[in-house]
Amino acid sequence: MNKSKKQDQIVFNEEKQQYDAFLKDYITDISGPKIELPDVVSWKSNNIYTANKYFISGFEDIKKSYDTLMEVYQYNAMIYEAKYSFEPIVGNVYHVYKKSDGTVFLSILQPNECNFNYVGSFRLNSDKVWKKIERR
Repeated sequence: MNKSKKQDQIVFNEEKQQYDAFLKDYITDISGPKIELPDVVSWKSNNIYTANKYFISGFEDIKKSYDTLMEVYQYNAMIYEAKYSFEPIVGNVYHVYKKSDGTVFLSILQPNECNFNYVGSFRLNSDKVWKKIERR
C-alpha cells in the first residue's frame, strides 16, 4: 500500500494535511448510525393534492368569470343589433322583445304594458354596457 494513500475509513483532508472527521456534518465512521433519507413521497403527494386543489379552484374562478363575461357580451351583441329608433339614456331600464318573425327590438314599454315576446330587461351603464336586470 502506498504510504501517501490513507485507508478508506480514514478521513484525511489532503489540502490542509490534517484529520478532520470531527469537522464533518455527517457520520464518517463505519460504526456510526445509518443515514436515512426522509420519506418525501408522502410529503410530495400531500402537497401535490393541496396544490392541485388551489389550481382547480383558480381555474373554476376564471371559468366562472369567463362565463359571466360571455353572457354579458351575448346580451350586449343582441341589444346593439336590435332595432330601436331612439337614443338610450345611461341609467335607464329598457326592455327587449322578439317579434314572431324573429326580429329583436328594444322598447321603453314594460312587459305588463304589451303583448310582445319578452326577452329581458336591461340597464345601460356609463361604460355603454348593457346589464341584465332581474324582474321582480
